[in-house]
Amino acid sequence: MADRDPVEVTNLDRYGFPPLPWSRPHGVLSGGPPSPDNTYFLGTIRPDGRPHAAGVGALWLDGDLYFTSGPGARKARTLAENPACTISVKLAGIDLAFEGEATRVSDRPTLEEAARLYREGGWPAEVEGDAFTAPFSAPSAGPPPWDLYRFTFHTVFGVATVEPYGATRWRFDR
Repeated sequence: MADRDPVEVTNLDRYGFPPLPWSRPHGVLSGGPPSPDNTYFLGTIRPDGRPHAAGVGALWLDGDLYFTSGPGARKARTLAENPACTISVKLAGIDLAFEGEATRVSDRPTLEEAARLYREGGWPAEVEGDAFTAPFSAPSAGPPPWDLYRFTFHTVFGVATVEPYGATRWRFDR
């Protein structure tokens, strides 16, 4: 999905600051390959209703976030049951919480582009079949292959942690 603009902007600030422009987090997100300085947290709901959170190495590609998971990992099993999820991240100057859905990606062009971006960020991912392999991954990732997921968001909450301050909700068309 191509980068898009919000269809609704709501100022959540209680101290008189104006709404934050979407360009502020978008500029950080789309500014290049993934950085090991930014940890993204995926939130899912297990089939029994209990929450689950896991750190993921996310990257921005064509207006969506992407992340990986081993097929046997809790997050992958949970997403197979219910693709609704959240991703949260602390970026330079702004904290973000995304709401949306994650689906597994297996098309070769997207896998190749995501692998290229991961390599630029320091993870030597290679496409093998419809997933990734590499000499290493997160300690909890399990053995390769690792599947790629596209996280398509519909709502983002942002809280600025440096001036200009503010808190904003952005809604997007699906």
